[in-house]
Amino acid sequence: MEYHDLEQPAQLSKKEKEDAMGAYLMMFAAIGAGLPLPIINLIASVIYYFVQKNNTRFVRFHSLQSLWSQIPTTLVNAGAMYWTLQIFFFENHSTSDLYFGYLIMMVVLNLIYFAFSIVGAVQARNGKMYYFLFFGKLCYHQVYQIREINENDSANVNLPPRL
Repeated sequence: MEYHDLEQPAQLSKKEKEDAMGAYLMMFAAIGAGLPLPIINLIASVIYYFVQKNNTRFVRFHSLQSLWSQIPTTLVNAGAMYWTLQIFFFENHSTSDLYFGYLIMMVVLNLIYFAFSIVGAVQARNGKMYYFLFFGKLCYHQVYQIREINENDSANVNLPPRL
């Protein structure tokens, strides 16, 4: 297999497909822990990525895509949690339209993330690549980057692409 060839479903083992699918299921870590802390999902994604780092590129791609897509969701959820705690504990239950707008945006973002993650998990389980908006291309280039030969070294090394 050449460095630029993508693994095909028939070339992947059942374990590789399940490992790739498992990356997307890290979004349920906080629910599994029974805590409403959004950071738990991000920590679970980071741990899963580093555990799978030495696996095949297919698994690494899906683990990295799950990790990158978890970051903005975690930040938005943490912002909502912080704002809500501020309102209930320090501002005598006063709310604003901006707060409710933020909560609506958070719910919509979480539903989109949930839908993309479920589709990504199903596609990964079937051995297929699935590219998230924004993060798919980034993760593809990080995992499947073209290796160049350094003029001073005869071995292949990772170099950034020349612009």
